[in-house]
Amino acid sequence: MSDDQPITNGDALDQLRGQYAELAALAGSLAHEIKNPLSVIRMNMDLLAEDFASPQSPRERRALSKIEMVGRQCERLENLLNDFLRFNKVGRLDLHLGSLNDQIERVLDLFVPQAASSGVEIVRYLDPDLPSIRLNGETLQAALVNLVKNALEAMPDGGQLVARTRVTRQGVALDLIDTGCGMDERTAMKMFDAFFSTKSGGSGLGLPTARRIIEAHGGRIGVHSEAGRGTQFTLEFPTPARIGE
Repeated sequence: MSDDQPITNGDALDQLRGQYAELAALAGSLAHEIKNPLSVIRMNMDLLAEDFASPQSPRERRALSKIEMVGRQCERLENLLNDFLRFNKVGRLDLHLGSLNDQIERVLDLFVPQAASSGVEIVRYLDPDLPSIRLNGETLQAALVNLVKNALEAMPDGGQLVARTRVTRQGVALDLIDTGCGMDERTAMKMFDAFFSTKSGGSGLGLPTARRIIEAHGGRIGVHSEAGRGTQFTLEFPTPARIGE
């Protein structure tokens, strides 16, 4: 392109996409580089903790307490890096026809023991005639795990989690409705922002990653919440066009 030719919106957008892709690749490489020495630090802190497993003096007890504190911070950083790498790598997915009902069933089954121990009733209203969608089972289940886990954590004293699938004009939808603590308007508006978290030690990447996964399926996610009453997440996915349409 010559210097006197105007830059179009398309050219600028392509340039921004290239810069973003380069930055994302650099950030991913940096995260991997940080993980390696961090793993070595944590391993050695675990070995030190074993050496002080039976402290005999106040000095040894103080040393063990500091070692355990460093170990916990290393674990927190490792979890943050893992969450970031998952967030960073979500892009184009290999999609195949599959059942949304099957995906949410498998995820709910994983949480049955936890729900029972917390006094949470899981209710399933899954449309048996739900059309198939194009999906990647591994990544979609990761997004659903995050949403169900958040719902259960919002009901530490018990409650009800409803999973409902239904047909929409554009495709199919999954509603996840809990009777938990809910969120205020500010939290609901920021919940999909990267690194925003109301949990102590949370990375703030779980929900942003879930949204990226759903959008990579051609879908979208919405939320309605009211403090003290509960939260509803709605995931909408397109169904493949029929042959001849």
